[in-house]
Amino acid sequence: MIYDFLMRLKLIVCEILFREINFVVSCSPHEIDIEFLTKGLHDLGKEGMFERLSEVFNNVGIGYDAVLLGYGLCNGGVVGLRAGCVPIIIPRAHDCITLFMGDRRKYWEYFSANEGVYFQTTGWIERGGELTQKLPDSIATKLGINFTKSELIERYGKTNAEYLYEKLSGLKHYKKTTFIEMGIEPDDSFENFAKLDAQKRNLEFEKIKGDLSLLKKLVNGDWNETEFLIVKPGEKIAFSYDDDIVKSV
Repeated sequence: MIYDFLMRLKLIVCEILFREINFVVSCSPHEIDIEFLTKGLHDLGKEGMFERLSEVFNNVGIGYDAVLLGYGLCNGGVVGLRAGCVPIIIPRAHDCITLFMGDRRKYWEYFSANEGVYFQTTGWIERGGELTQKLPDSIATKLGINFTKSELIERYGKTNAEYLYEKLSGLKHYKKTTFIEMGIEPDDSFENFAKLDAQKRNLEFEKIKGDLSLLKKLVNGDWNETEFLIVKPGEKIAFSYDDDIVKSV
């Protein structure tokens, strides 16, 4: 379904998509108010992410035709969000990599063929290059995954810290870094950063072309049922447990 009349839209989106979203919104015919949320909300766990998104939803003003979500399923953090007076539009995506690749099947095919891949984009690099945010309530912080070896020693003593550091470091092992080039990069500095980072980690490096088409459809009102879920007023987002990823109930 294509909504070709002029709309006023609210877009709630992860800052990992900062450059891409600003670009596609600048080309959209609609009036769009953007609210960027800090990277790594999914690291708070399902409940923590849901609470943060609920706070933002509760503060959305009146006068919008729809609320757009620049998120995927993201470990279930969007599940339970209920549409108020206007519909919620969310891409059928497991996470943000689908939004960068433009197609969930393309992402799945690449992911299945590349074991242990660590994706990089401009947002991942300039909004915090680590896999997780060092948020006080994040799962990674509670488990100690974010701690340096010296921080672990300070907390647990030298012997325990060395054991924990060895075990926790195993969670950070990847085989390959893939830089997704979106075509909006100002120069090759982001690609070079990702390449050097891969060398430091002793990882294979690959660059692939991203696709802005899914983000363009989101902000342009081209909400076909194959790629987007339209959550009607009074309904809420739920797990779909199939290729649709999300459904409304």
